[in-house]
Amino acid sequence: MRLRHDPQRLERVTDPADFGAVAVLYGGGSSERDISLLTGNAVLAALKRRGVNAQGFDPAQRPLADLQALRIERVWIALHGPGGEDGTVQGALEFLGVPYTGSGVLGSAISMDKLRSKRLALAAGVSTPEFVLLRLPSDLDLALRRLGLPLIVKPASQGSSVGMARVERAEDLAQAWKNARRIESTVFAERWVSGGEYTVAMLQGQALPSIRIETPRSFYDYEAKYLRDDTRYFCPSGLAAPAEQQLATLALASLDACGAEGWGRADFMLDAGGGPLLLEVNTVPGMTDHSLVPMAARTAGIDFDELVWRVLETSLTRTRIDT
Repeated sequence: MRLRHDPQRLERVTDPADFGAVAVLYGGGSSERDISLLTGNAVLAALKRRGVNAQGFDPAQRPLADLQALRIERVWIALHGPGGEDGTVQGALEFLGVPYTGSGVLGSAISMDKLRSKRLALAAGVSTPEFVLLRLPSDLDLALRRLGLPLIVKPASQGSSVGMARVERAEDLAQAWKNARRIESTVFAERWVSGGEYTVAMLQGQALPSIRIETPRSFYDYEAKYLRDDTRYFCPSGLAAPAEQQLATLALASLDACGAEGWGRADFMLDAGGGPLLLEVNTVPGMTDHSLVPMAARTAGIDFDELVWRVLETSLTRTRIDT
């Protein structure tokens, strides 16, 4: 059995029975396991409130092949980080012939890789902060000369700001690079952008209202995202209508350039002139009480349960074909 994918086939569903048996994939083995459990439990509760025959499934505790034994007809992917957002689980579900939500193998893999997504966005006409790939110790000096200070060091394929560090002194750059390389081998430095931070979510091909983020932290890191209560979110963001439309257009172009589909989020900083610079694309954004996509959806008149339902509808672009 295999899957046929037609992104234009998206259907609206009114009867929860039409979805069949649904598994919410959460947990997993990445550094974002705890956040994934929060997302997955919130999604599972919402599906049950809407009458969907749904159950939780943690691939760190049982093999994905069990989905077939459970007669699961589609999957809501709530896995964050490597293994969940990078095309790995999407490829396994393709092999098993189980339809799933969101982006496919290629779009997931590209979007998870910040370097490749930046390069593709640039090719599509979306600006990003200047960056330097850090492969050798000599690259540290290059980064300092080209980017200046402060700068930010990032692992290429981690979510939730895992492994990221702001560097304010030249003597701290080597340690930040070493710390990031403990998480993964591909690391880059990026020019620090001090303007406003914004994010735009996409749902079923449409941009949701932008959100402006303010944090007392040096940047919007893991703690600011999930643990702090003093991070401030503004939705509507306060942008004038032309700037809001420009950001929405850039967000959709960024997601499309990376092959992302169904739902997702693009994050931006504004430069000194107010121009948006793409930071990254997310194909499985968080759905916790601190999360951004539910916030934008509420502003657009879509409550949490309806948002979860519409994400599940994206699985209908994939259908099983007997082989």
